Amino acid sequence: MVVSFRISRWAGAITGPSPKTTLGPRLNHSKLLRKQSEDDLDLSLDITLSLALPAAAKERVVCTVAVEAGSSVPLVHNGSCDERISAASTFKIAISLMAFDSGIFVAPDKPEWPFKEGYADWNPKWRQATTPASWMRDSVVWFSQRATERLGTERFAAYVDAFDYGNQDVSGDKGKANGLTNAWLSSSLQISPAEQVAFLRRMIDGELPIDPSAVEQTKKLLVFDEQPGGWRIYGKTGAGMPFGEDGELLKGQPFGWYVGWAEKDERKVVFARLVRFSERPETTPAMIARAGLLEALFRARGALN
Repeated sequence: MVVSFRISRWAGAITGPSPKTTLGPRLNHSKLLRKQSEDDLDLSLDITLSLALPAAAKERVVCTVAVEAGSSVPLVHNGSCDERISAASTFKIAISLMAFDSGIFVAPDKPEWPFKEGYADWNPKWRQATTPASWMRDSVVWFSQRATERLGTERFAAYVDAFDYGNQDVSGDKGKANGLTNAWLSSSLQISPAEQVAFLRRMIDGELPIDPSAVEQTKKLLVFDEQPGGWRIYGKTGAGMPFGEDGELLKGQPFGWYVGWAEKDERKVVFARLVRFSERPETTPAMIARAGLLEALFRARGALN
């Protein structure tokens, strides 16, 4: 099968709670199978290629981990869960928290920012006015970038540090000083599945130094589907290209994320799944990650079935 596409930067143990100090305006310093839009393809490199896709690219499940809130014993823990890789679109969870906490976002439908020429626009759905809800649904790259620009470099870095998010490196592409708008897009900001779970546990347990309303508003953007047994799923996909040993992007060997949590009655189970491919698969990597994670949890004899 030959297709033409634009190469893209498809766009991770709790150490204890942080002080309950919000980083909002007072900081002067430093949604198993519902189709999401191409939410795991981030930041076009503006290179159009044609290439033959294999019938099936080889998938390596780097890690699948699921942990019940309040427990130190994982329900599922398979693979190399400390392996770091770009946060990619999963970082939209963190951006949402920052933006709601600081007042940049007000509600799922506010603000509505207009699309402008020059913004990342290779996905036609991005070429229109966007709200926080449509941003998360369609994974609109430029909306993320306008949000972080409004935060500013110091406050953005302070949030990442306060969230203890992965390696906390927001420098961006080497030599380009673009961390404020690019750090999470197959760039400097790296996170492991274990760290994704730790971050999300702190989020849903109210241990992040932000206003609780920021968590509640972000949850509204992440609702995915109700699974058998009454579980409610909140999650975000993400995908990109990893770095090779030489520091260059491995453009033909993508990875896919699915991170989030499931709720039922008083139970909350946080999860993350990271997959990598030796060749570009026909299905987007993050959709493969999501399907695999949900199967592991909700299939017959799955961890939550």
